Amino acid sequence: MLTPEEVKTLLSDIESDRVERTISTTNTDKFGQAICAFANDLPNHNLPGYLIIGADDKTGNVSGKVNITDQLLQNLGGIKTDGKLQPQVSMTVEKVSLSEGAVAVVTVQPCEFTPVRYEGRIWIRNGPRKCIASEADEKRLLEKRTSRMLTFDALPCIDATIEDIDIAAFKQIYLPLAFPEDVLRTDKRTVEQQMQALGYFNTKFNSPTYAGIIMFGVNPERFMPGCYVQYVRFDGQNRACKVKSEYKFSGNLVKVLSQLDTFVDASITNRKPVFVSALREELRVDYPHWATRELLMNAICHRDYEGHGPVQFYQYDDRIEIMNPGGLYGKATPDNFPYVNDYRNGVVAEGMKVLGFVNRYSRGVQAVQDELKANGNGKAEFILNLGTAFLVIEHLSAHAIKGEKKGEKKGEKKEMKKELKEVLNLIRQNPNITYNELMVQLNISQTPLYRRMKKLKDIGVIRREGGRSSGRWIILNE
Repeated sequence: MLTPEEVKTLLSDIESDRVERTISTTNTDKFGQAICAFANDLPNHNLPGYLIIGADDKTGNVSGKVNITDQLLQNLGGIKTDGKLQPQVSMTVEKVSLSEGAVAVVTVQPCEFTPVRYEGRIWIRNGPRKCIASEADEKRLLEKRTSRMLTFDALPCIDATIEDIDIAAFKQIYLPLAFPEDVLRTDKRTVEQQMQALGYFNTKFNSPTYAGIIMFGVNPERFMPGCYVQYVRFDGQNRACKVKSEYKFSGNLVKVLSQLDTFVDASITNRKPVFVSALREELRVDYPHWATRELLMNAICHRDYEGHGPVQFYQYDDRIEIMNPGGLYGKATPDNFPYVNDYRNGVVAEGMKVLGFVNRYSRGVQAVQDELKANGNGKAEFILNLGTAFLVIEHLSAHAIKGEKKGEKKGEKKEMKKELKEVLNLIRQNPNITYNELMVQLNISQTPLYRRMKKLKDIGVIRREGGRSSGRWIILNE
């Protein structure tokens, strides 16, 4: 509520671009245009504008003849909601009694989401007068809107307090990576002030931002239920197969990013020495460590933290799939990906860069493709048409696939050798053993037994002497 003295001060400043005066009570369009101009706040005062009804515009004197009725106040208040102002603005209407007479005062707050339009036109203040915005003015208003619109991670997490932050992780791990030692030594600010300077705390609401919870939260899932990474190893090539193992990587990113880095290196990469020549071996991997880590870190960095779904890190026999909630963001589209990048979580992205897990140079995807190609994995596949999700597929390396096939053949030979030895042991114990007795003792049917016996005969290990019923087996060579 404005006091009479404050209203008199506003009336006396004839040249102010934050005040418009009028004695008209019926020119609704004039009122709407003035409110629109104050809401746009093109001069960027970041202070309210005032429409005062009942005072002369040239002198600032109160008329004393204007009747400020309840109907007039209702009509002024209705301008906010009659649909002509888009978007709606924040404004109040009040009657103020002065010694010269009463006036109606409409107080208009600067709008965060400019440009504001009245009946489709953008009105601005040009000194003490209002006018329609030019193209250049409209561009400035659009830039103001963009600069004021915070991403989700920069918003205050109202329900959280500084108690929900792992202070040790912030001070002992993050700050030394973010600033030189001499700067930290002379920094006398509180933890809250230090975090605010980096986008992790909002002192106005006395609460961490969502980025602060994501990066340093004691329990991020309390505020964002999907804030974790779900790893599943399937025993096959699709989700219908049996689950061999699973793990949930949960907690703040200072902890989780290091855990994932170690996990990829120790459990996913799968290094193997490969014979090249008599004097040299090369180390080959199923999935290159850096490329896999980069794809995983990108998913964590660019995901939508407002949703309840986790980042899915699924491993199959022939590939890895990484899917994160949230599709391409901002300027990035299927047509310009991966050459154009945009950040859904700018504060988190900067934090991950400080920790050394992303580069923010828009070259990660190309570097990933180069490393995968060099290792024989082929290019990663990016599935960009899922709308609310982003999926990348990393294929198993070619040498690993060959190794598996070679291993299968080797295993088959080993199994065959074992089966033949079982037959030989029984023959050695009883050279007169019959086919029926062999089938019973080996617990197999006629066909597999005949196959084994034929194999032993073909390789010259056994031969038969005498008839089928009265003959005996001779072992020639083992």
